Amino acid sequence: MIQPLSYVHPNSKIAENVVIDPFVTIEKNVEIGSGTWIGSNVTIMEGAIIGKNCKIFPGAVISAPPQDLKYNGEQTYTYIGNNSTIRECVTINRGTQSKGKTFVGENVLVMAYSHIAHDCLISNNCILSNSVQIAGEVKIGEYTILGGLTAVHQFVKIGKHCMISGGSLVRKDVPHYVKAGRNPLSYVGINSIGLRRRGFTKEKINEIQDIYRILYQKNSNNTNSILIIETDMPISDERDEIITFVQNSIRGIMRGYKPI
Repeated sequence: MIQPLSYVHPNSKIAENVVIDPFVTIEKNVEIGSGTWIGSNVTIMEGAIIGKNCKIFPGAVISAPPQDLKYNGEQTYTYIGNNSTIRECVTINRGTQSKGKTFVGENVLVMAYSHIAHDCLISNNCILSNSVQIAGEVKIGEYTILGGLTAVHQFVKIGKHCMISGGSLVRKDVPHYVKAGRNPLSYVGINSIGLRRRGFTKEKINEIQDIYRILYQKNSNNTNSILIIETDMPISDERDEIITFVQNSIRGIMRGYKPI
């Protein structure tokens, strides 16, 4: 159902049972999957590909040109996966020639007034709370939650199953499975509650905790800590994911908490 007070470009591809409220603008080269609702005063610009059963609330702007001075009008995209919710006044910019697309996965909740910049990758089942600000080319792993007013520096990587405290400034990479808080942003433990909710066993949670005790609480540098983890900890998918994340971090991982 498309309200007559909305503008939908004739070459856009809108599934039959999409609901488009009044005063929506949908530009050319846009695709919207079935069951999606577009609230009033939403603007969906060129290059948006939106999945099924999404909800986009009033005032959101999807797939606007990136705020990157290197962008020169090349054809790029914004993908939003199935069953995702974009709340009021969220802005999501499309990609640049660097990655070609900005990607928001399935079952993602982006709360009001948040911003996702060009070429970001937000994995499935993430939650971005109110007024989260994500700079360009950030990667966030699945099931991660960012508290309100969090700001993430460009090129930062945040692992999966993480919990970032509200009001945080994320300047360094955040490894998988952890909680992060304080200023400057620091390791404050593993996300044990989130892991339990997602079916991790007590033994697996304890194993992850032991790995981070070595990494953050042994007063050793990352290289030596990784050697100890490889030697002392049993091989597992989680162990290897953490090792790979730390070794591949370009910006470096966040610090451990050191009380003053």
